[in-house]
Amino acid sequence: MLASDPVIHPLARPSLRPSLALAALLLSSAVSIGTAWAQSAPIVTDADIERARHEQPHITDQDLARARQKYRSPSAAELNAAPVPTPPNIDALPQPKTNTPVDLEALAKGYSAQSDAMALAPGLATGPGLFVFISLSMPQATLQRLLNQAARAQASLFIRGFAGGSLRATVAQVQNLIGPRRVAIQIDPQAFDRFAIERVPSFVLVRDGTRPVSCASGTCAPPEAFLRTTGDVSLDYALEHMQRTAPQFAKLAEGFLRRIKGPGN
Repeated sequence: MLASDPVIHPLARPSLRPSLALAALLLSSAVSIGTAWAQSAPIVTDADIERARHEQPHITDQDLARARQKYRSPSAAELNAAPVPTPPNIDALPQPKTNTPVDLEALAKGYSAQSDAMALAPGLATGPGLFVFISLSMPQATLQRLLNQAARAQASLFIRGFAGGSLRATVAQVQNLIGPRRVAIQIDPQAFDRFAIERVPSFVLVRDGTRPVSCASGTCAPPEAFLRTTGDVSLDYALEHMQRTAPQFAKLAEGFLRRIKGPGN
């Protein structure tokens, strides 16, 4: 007896019905989406196509010929006829007043010496300070006396600018003045404005922490923070005058006077 295929009643196939239903649903959705897109898509007419053709620029051979004529390249004859710029006349350029070469080694040594002196001048950065404002045109005897006392007092000297407008001449003159002494000399025109210096020599004694760094004009440091006196006098005389006329600065002046006079005085 042969085995026969099992007989399955149509109602006993529940898995086929959901598949058919799902396929019908997907087909219906696709038809709906296609119909909606077709209804919303813009309709392009023959008039739209014709209008687009007219709006596009049409370049003819005549247009190209006119452009070539208007923006033509120069011919070989025109290039040859163009003026050739003449080379500059080097001999006509301004010449230096002197043919003596700048001694860069001397400048470097002068800068190095000044840097060492600046590092040894505590009045430039911290603590009370003593500043002496001078001019290189002052008498040599006066400058030498002030340099000697400034070196002992650890004071800083200021000049307004270059001697004769020359950096080289200024460095040479300052080196000759300083000699073996270790004293700081700064070229600082703004310092003259910070403390309202109008004449030289002038002497400025500043309290601890008074270091104005910029000033357009006039006195930038608070008046109560520094004391200024002017006159062709020695540094110790200026300090003694400050002691007598401004008791609030007497202690600061005494400290610098002791340095000038040395131990035991």
